[in-house]
Amino acid sequence: MTSDDLISFKKWFCDYCSSFHSSDAGDQRNISLKEEHTFRVCQNMAEITEGLSLNDNRKMLAETVALFHDVGRFPQYAKYKTFRDSISVNHGMLGAQTIVEKDVLRNLSGEEQDIIVQSVTFHNAFSVPKKEKEEIVFFIQLIRDADKLDIWRVFLEYYGGSEESRASAIGLGLPDLPGYSEDVLSGIYHKEIISLANIRSLNDFKLLQLSWIFDLNFRPSFVLLAQRDYIQRLAGYLPRTEETIKAIAFLKEYAEMKTSSP
Repeated sequence: MTSDDLISFKKWFCDYCSSFHSSDAGDQRNISLKEEHTFRVCQNMAEITEGLSLNDNRKMLAETVALFHDVGRFPQYAKYKTFRDSISVNHGMLGAQTIVEKDVLRNLSGEEQDIIVQSVTFHNAFSVPKKEKEEIVFFIQLIRDADKLDIWRVFLEYYGGSEESRASAIGLGLPDLPGYSEDVLSGIYHKEIISLANIRSLNDFKLLQLSWIFDLNFRPSFVLLAQRDYIQRLAGYLPRTEETIKAIAFLKEYAEMKTSSP
């Protein structure tokens, strides 16, 4: 892969996004959200790969994965007016299908194409598939980290924003109840990635997002997590109880351990 390839991919992506722009303010807000998210994930990826001291080719491959990871979001929203995969389509699989059908990666080697396509396919899976080749698993882990580090930002802005400024498609329609489910909170202490199937309220969903910390893979990712203070900022939108205070302290201790590990 060359730097010219990456430049070409960025142009293709911008042109592709532009084809989904809308005169409807609400629709355009949702499309713009995913465009901005993509560019921020690319920046996250650059910071993570720099911290891992990857060579230039692997850095460019990683940035390409970041660039294309959510390309399925645009046709998904155009058809279904939602970003909820459960009621529409798996956007990772749709994204992989899109770049294959449009032959975007035709100038790359077969191995490089496979890395990108599989990483896009599985970036949003509940867990990393163990059957993939070691190199593919590495890039899937990279994009999952870079993605989460911006999804936390997106939802913090959502929780703190006004109704008018929110991108409507990222809401899950969960009831905003004062409490939370004890079994969801318990999952934090078991270092479990909480399943959406167990979520009953908006507070449960916030705990689910905090559980993603157990799915971060690389020390530079934990460094960025700490620098952006995501744990404490998300905690600010949870009920302040003895149980949640202990859970947040547990998460911070876990993250600090991962940050200090070589």
